[in-house]
Amino acid sequence: MDLKGKTAIVTGGGRDIGRACVLELAARGANVAINYMASSEGADSAVAEIKAAGGNAFALQGDMTKEADVAALVEKTVKEFGQVDTLVHVTGGLIARVTMSEMTLDHWQSVMDVNLTSFVLMVRECLPHMTEGSSIVGLASQAGRDGGGPGASAYGASKGALMTLTRGLAKELGPKIRVNSLCPGMIDTDFHNIFTKPEVRTHVANVSPVKREGTSEDVAKLAVFLASDDAAFITGANVDINGGMLFS
Repeated sequence: MDLKGKTAIVTGGGRDIGRACVLELAARGANVAINYMASSEGADSAVAEIKAAGGNAFALQGDMTKEADVAALVEKTVKEFGQVDTLVHVTGGLIARVTMSEMTLDHWQSVMDVNLTSFVLMVRECLPHMTEGSSIVGLASQAGRDGGGPGASAYGASKGALMTLTRGLAKELGPKIRVNSLCPGMIDTDFHNIFTKPEVRTHVANVSPVKREGTSEDVAKLAVFLASDDAAFITGANVDINGGMLFS
């Protein structure tokens, strides 16, 4: 998976899966533009690590639900590196566990904005700077397939919509640009540190065929494969990475 001379944007690149994608892309030779919302320490340390290894990267804070911040990220990327070959869109979140009886329109819209609208805005902004052979990788979720856990129906719906959008964009943007998404299951990240009870995590790990949680690096390796020319015949796919917990 040689990405030398390629340029990748990673949103949500300051921690966990996003940061792992940043480092994996850079290790394969890509120039990397890192967006982060609040994780400045993780983003800045990734830039330092990449530059120390002889690579090229920068980090820029921004809210990917805001058109101006999205435009600023892409503009700086093109100014620094000349083009956009790959978008790896990791921005997203549950925000809070809210049941339908507790649901407010504000919560619903916030979940849709961070998981779905942000992806739309980033893809739209990147397209004029993408050439033949470019690729887009979104981050959906196992929740997009099974509806999510307690209080996560809005989150599951947003990820299911992203999966459908992935298929639609693959048809719309092909053959010039490939579009795929990942559907991670139980991954050892801050997301589950915050929103999932430890006993639930232990149970899921114990009943999965591989008997463990996934790591950010597991997901990053798959994301970078899909971004690379090694996956040239894969588009419109929502790829499960869940240790065998769910078969689609």
